[in-house]
Amino acid sequence: MPEISRFLGIIIYMNWGDHPLPHFHARYGDYEIAVEIETGVVRGEFPKRALRAVLEWADLNQEPLMQNWNFAIQRKPLHPVPPLE
Repeated sequence: MPEISRFLGIIIYMNWGDHPLPHFHARYGDYEIAVEIETGVVRGEFPKRALRAVLEWADLNQEPLMQNWNFAIQRKPLHPVPPLE
């Protein structure tokens, strides 16, 4: 589970060689979601405030997220993405 960002107690990561459709995972306590990078479609459950933060962060970081997705499917090291401030 290569971590790419962390903010507000939320851990953002991508898995190497993960299933199709560019996405990332987010964990907050016992909650976990997968978010499609291009569409923002969310699978899983998250508290509303944490979900809003993740979606705002994803919207601000489309390009680095897609770059990391391409690295992940090639099993290359991922780059950190700045946290939400």
